[in-house]
Amino acid sequence: MAEISQIPQKMAYDRASIVFSPEGRLYQVEYARQAVEKASTTIGIVFKDGVVLLATKIRPKLLVSKNEKVFKIDEHIGVAACGLIADSRALIDFARVQAQINRITYNEPIEITALVKEISDREQIFTQYAGIRPYGVSLLIAGSDGGHHLFETDPSGTVREWKAHAIGREASQVRKILIKKYKDNMKKDDAIKLGISVLRQVEKKISVENLEIGVVENKKFKLLKAAELKKYLK
Repeated sequence: MAEISQIPQKMAYDRASIVFSPEGRLYQVEYARQAVEKASTTIGIVFKDGVVLLATKIRPKLLVSKNEKVFKIDEHIGVAACGLIADSRALIDFARVQAQINRITYNEPIEITALVKEISDREQIFTQYAGIRPYGVSLLIAGSDGGHHLFETDPSGTVREWKAHAIGREASQVRKILIKKYKDNMKKDDAIKLGISVLRQVEKKISVENLEIGVVENKKFKLLKAAELKKYLK
């Protein structure tokens, strides 16, 4: 009987993101993190002259539309998303608007740290109010604004900066490999090859169809085209 009486009490703590459990946990935020941990692997690596983002995705044979995971935010900023794509799209649109507002207001590109703060503040707000849920997505944000930066945001609104990092279903295994193989001041080609090599160890198959790579270099972000992907995959 004691176990039965405890069930409604336990359930109450995960019905809203604003309710703390007796252990000090926010279950809705933890569930949102689960959406990230079940998604395909995404990697970010800082190299000597910039940052590279690599993301794997599921691409069914009959799918017509693109299922994008790497996005351009501004000329000097790119983002790789991991989790619910619909949630990532909403955050990407928000980030793009913030970048454009900064350009219009100050006539200059937004600083990476300023944009990351705007995104993380928005994520954190969605853990404070009843009737809404946290974003079920984590972002790797890459940019150059005098230095080269790789930031991670998660559903709680927490921000961390990394030299190399991974999120997604094989993240823990990838991080162990990156700790061993990452080197400061790597060349771009070496960083991309390292990312592909790691993905090949943890994902079933890596091909042009299910891999996206974005590079921030010389304060410019670009997505690699199919021909460039083929070169690196060889």
